[in-house]
Amino acid sequence: VQLQASGGGLVQAGGSLRLSCAASGRTFSSSAMGWFRQAPGKEREFVAGFSRTGGFTYYGDSVKGRFTISRDNAKNTMYLQMNSLKPEDTAVYYCAVGPRTITSMIRSERGYDYWGQGTQVTVSS
Repeated sequence: VQLQASGGGLVQAGGSLRLSCAASGRTFSSSAMGWFRQAPGKEREFVAGFSRTGGFTYYGDSVKGRFTISRDNAKNTMYLQMNSLKPEDTAVYYCAVGPRTITSMIRSERGYDYWGQGTQVTVSS
């Protein structure tokens, strides 16, 4: 099982980026999928996630209203559209998949079994 995150880069404050996470090795259409981020010197933080059924989405308070998570099951790919980016959004962004994740664990790192390698997002002021 492999997760490949991409789409990071350098953007000015107020700009947008779209991250992608392509999964291979198995189908994740019935798995929870999530994005986390980690800034230097800080703990990994939940950004956004899907429930296993895909019917519910969850967002971290700091990104609510600015970021949108989506998935294309046919392509086994998840996306994170990030708008109105702020310097405090600067971090390495990780995608994760949890075939067994229960709803109460969607916001927790411990709820996921598979992780991508991370993609750097840098927002300049």
